[in-house]
Parts: sequence; structure tokens; C-alpha cells
Amino acid sequence: MVTRLCRINRLLLKAALLRAAAPHHRLHMVAPKSTDSSRQSATFMYLYALAVSGGAVAYMPFLTILLPLRATDISGNDALGMLAIAAFVGAVAASVANIVFGWASDKSGARRPWICAGLALSTALLLITAYAKSPAAMIAIIIFWQIGLNMMLAPLTAWAGDTIPDSQKGFLGGLLALAPGMGALSGAFVTMNDAVPSEHREIIIAMLVIAMVSPVLIFGRPISMPGLNTALTDQTTDGEQSAGTRHAAVKMWIARLLIQIAEASLFAFLLLWFRSVDPDFGENNAANIFALVLGTAVFLALAVGRWSDRANRPILPLICGAAAAAAGLIIMSVSSSLPVAIAGYVVFGLASSLFLALHSSQTLRVLPRPQTRGRDLGIFNLTNTVPSLIMPWLTLALVPTYGFGSLFLLLAGLAVIACLLLATMPRQHARD
Repeated sequence: MVTRLCRINRLLLKAALLRAAAPHHRLHMVAPKSTDSSRQSATFMYLYALAVSGGAVAYMPFLTILLPLRATDISGNDALGMLAIAAFVGAVAASVANIVFGWASDKSGARRPWICAGLALSTALLLITAYAKSPAAMIAIIIFWQIGLNMMLAPLTAWAGDTIPDSQKGFLGGLLALAPGMGALSGAFVTMNDAVPSEHREIIIAMLVIAMVSPVLIFGRPISMPGLNTALTDQTTDGEQSAGTRHAAVKMWIARLLIQIAEASLFAFLLLWFRSVDPDFGENNAANIFALVLGTAVFLALAVGRWSDRANRPILPLICGAAAAAAGLIIMSVSSSLPVAIAGYVVFGLASSLFLALHSSQTLRVLPRPQTRGRDLGIFNLTNTVPSLIMPWLTLALVPTYGFGSLFLLLAGLAVIACLLLATMPRQHARD
């Protein structure tokens, strides 16, 4: 039992490190006006999606693979303790920095300079990690790296709110589903020993991030959308609409937090759970299933996102996604054979990936004020970092005593609550 708990702890810490960096993305750029001012150009949206994927590449391979390896080199048998501290302080630094730099980009009225500065700072600090010789030095670098990373990610997230209208937010959500897959793919690439020597891994990641984020900064010319950045001025209706928007934003926040807790828990110990069903289940099998789910989720999110735009039903896919995630977790809780277990996880994985991708874009429609969009998205980003602090204790409290089935049932309950919250959204937010 002790050995099993240690293995769970290690996987939980890796997941916590990953969740510590995952954030949100805005804009104030003068661009050519279009005769069709209600739609953003496809070129900008593709470049923007590439940049968001670059943000995922910036943290996923480093936090899940390279940092644990560096911690082992520096701390040896104490690597677990070092990673635990790094996970906690990293989550705190990421949470605070995302809010602060989102707010700063709101006040400055410009997103691009902050994105550029964050890209430069986070890239430099990533390269410096190779020279850390003590746990204290590495943890200090992690803190400043998280600050630099979120200096880039916070305004990048908010940029979408400034430039992409509600009628295209479903399609945007589908494009955002590319980011996790690109992050996972980059991790697989940099760990190919024949292709990338271990001493060059940080350099390769830095080059990939620069190559993916820079195009939108250099060539991105979004069509101006002044209506997205204008606050209501009618005092007779502003109060009612603001109250309704705040209620919708709170429901969206809570719903995402609940799904993120479930998704983070599954990410942490998927392999251990599969092996509890079938002891011969290998690492490569888990990686293949994970890759299959991520890849399929991209096409599913794109299709569903386009449908939600055409049908003017932005929230319905989120309701269905939460419900399907709950169904997948229930299947997993009662599975006693490997095929059923895999089927349950595929249902959950596709549903949660769809939910999180589309939620990221549809959140932009319920933020109370355009003038504080970056700050408010930073608050929404807490749904990405808080689960990394909740999930380890939740898992350790249930799994050793009651087994994985009890945890899955609890997570299914959270997904059902998320579904009910979204189903009671105000009508003006459930439809365009």
C-alpha cells in the first residue's frame, strides 16, 4: 500500500505542476476595417490558435517531463519534496501573475507588448533552468518563470475577447482544442533521445514556442471590433444586465472548476487505474489512448463549435459535455474489465476535452465589462490552478480506503452539478 501511495503521489505532483501553469488569453490593436465587421478573419484566428498552442508547448513538456528529471538530478531521493514545493509555489505564482498581467494589459489598452515581454522573459528563464544547481535556485527560477509565462498568457487569452465576435466563439473553442495535443506532441518529440540530446531539450522547447507565438505578433492583423470593447451606457438597463452577466459568469466559473477537478484527477493517475483493472497494462498503452482522445477531441470540438455558432446555442454543447463526462465517470466506476474501462475513459476524455475547449471561448461572452476583461479572465484562470491544490488531497482521502470507484462517483457528481448550473443559465447567455 505504501508503494502504491508513493506512485500515486508522484503522478499527482506531475499533474499539479502541469495545472499550475494552465491559464486563459485579449487585444487592443488597430487593424483594417472590413465590410463584414461582424466576423474576424480566418487568418488571424488560425495564427491566434497557433500562438495559444505555443503557450501549451511552453509549459507542458517542461512541467511534466523536464522539471521532474532536473529535480532528480539536483535533489536525488528528495526530488518528490522539491516537486511538491515547486507545484505549490508555482500554482500561487501563476494564479497571481495571471490576474496582475491581465489587469495591467487592461489598463495599458494594449496586449501585444505584454505578450512579447512575457515571451522573452519566460523563454530566458526556461533556458536558465539548465544551470540551476540547488533546489532553492530551481524553485526560485520556477516562480519567476511562472510570472513570465503568465505575463504572456494572460493578455494572449484576453486578446481573443477583444477581436473575436460571439458568432465565431464556437469555432474559436474548436481551434483551442489543438493546444493540449500540441503540448503533448512536443513532450514526445523532445524526449526522443535519437533526435534531441538531453542537454538541448530546453533550447528546442524555447525555439518551438518562439516559432509558434511570434507569427501572430508579427503578421496578425485582426479586423477591428469596436463593439466588443464598448461598455453599456444606458443606466436604466445597465444594472439589470450587469447583474445577469455576473450571475452567468459565476455559474460558468464554478462549472469549469468542477470539471477541471475531475479532469485533473484522471490525468494524474490514469495509468495506475488502468493497471488496477489489468496489471499487464503498459505505459505505451496509456499514452496511445491519451493521444487518441486528444486527437479526436480536436475534430469533435471543431465540429461542435461550428454547429453552436450556426445554431446560436453556445451553452448547449457545454451542458451536453458535462453530462457525458458524468456518464463516462459512472462507467469507469463500475468497470471490471479493460475494454469497459477504456470505453468509459474515452467517453469522459472526449467530453471533458470538448467542454474545456469550448468553455474557454464561451467564457468571453459572459464577462461583465470589456474594460476589465484581462483581469476577469485571470480570475477564471483560478479554475486551472486551484484543482492542483485540491486534487491530491481528494484522491488520497478516497482511493486508498474506498478504491477508485468511489472517487469516480464523486467526480461524476461534480460533473452533474456543473451540468445543472449551465442548464439554468440566463436565456440571453444560452443563446446569441
